[in-house]
Amino acid sequence: MSLTRARIAIDAMGGDFAPAEVVSGALMAQETLGVEVLLVGDPKQIEFCFKHHHASANTPFPEVVPAEGIIDMHEEPLGALKRKPNASINVCMNLLKEKRVNAVVSAGHSGAAMAAALLRVGRLPGVDRPAIGAVLPTLTTPVLVLDVGANVDCRPKFLEQFAVMGSVYSKYVLGVPEPKVGLLNIGEEDCKGNDLVVRAYQILQESSQIRFEGNAEGRDVLSGKFDVIVCDGFVGNIILKFAEGVGETLLQLLKEELTRGFRAKLATLLLKPGLRRFRQRVDHVEHGGALLLGVNGVCVIGHGSSKAQTIANAVRLAKDAIDNQVLERIQMQYQDSPEGAVSGQ
Repeated sequence: MSLTRARIAIDAMGGDFAPAEVVSGALMAQETLGVEVLLVGDPKQIEFCFKHHHASANTPFPEVVPAEGIIDMHEEPLGALKRKPNASINVCMNLLKEKRVNAVVSAGHSGAAMAAALLRVGRLPGVDRPAIGAVLPTLTTPVLVLDVGANVDCRPKFLEQFAVMGSVYSKYVLGVPEPKVGLLNIGEEDCKGNDLVVRAYQILQESSQIRFEGNAEGRDVLSGKFDVIVCDGFVGNIILKFAEGVGETLLQLLKEELTRGFRAKLATLLLKPGLRRFRQRVDHVEHGGALLLGVNGVCVIGHGSSKAQTIANAVRLAKDAIDNQVLERIQMQYQDSPEGAVSGQ
């Protein structure tokens, strides 16, 4: 594990509640996680947010790195990045490219964050397409689902690469000794599914770099049967948004039922510790965001609706990837492969 203090650039202008909530979350992360934070964005807006907080000798205000403008959600990523070279996400990725920081966290335009990462820091050797990996709760240990939005259209070999990268993350960050990999499909049989998954099944089955356990049906995603589930970004994004919606619905239903009448409120007080743990397991806010695996730097893409706690959790996600040397371990997987890279079609 890394022993150096992590330096993390945060896109202070990205997200629905930026910069106020982003600044609050950055200060929270700096105080609780022992990381050094750089806030990237409009200095005047960021420094105005500082007025609502108190600095100390142990947790001084973060360094502010000036940037001009943001990539709006309605803008096409590549075109906007070229028109706005000094936009906050571009400046963040330049800092990562120049090795001035160890990671980037952004709750802004996810497509722009991915495109900026590819343009500025590039892909890891041997990786054709990066993937967004999201950690979801299960009945046992968390499951990593990827891709959840970076690649709408995939080739079979991309899914194998996702499986290799996901297995590394699951093993070294989530602590699973031998991650079980599943291919998201409409049935358990190897002949089921469209052309992509049928061909991917054969490649995954023959891979010596992963522990492939076969097809994972929709009901298996949250069962704990698999530690890593791979799919294309179109399906994965739907799975992610559906899971988040289920979590929010469950929390709302619990809130309504447990505040209905005196007895329910009394029971809530007794169950408070358990309810807090339940919220931590099902609320997407607790996870902070998703890691962009396959680019040559640690990048965390947060939720657009991120508030302070979510930003702090996204920084924790980045720190975990740094401390556990995820990038280096993925590179080692490719170097140790007989072909020097993951094979496939």
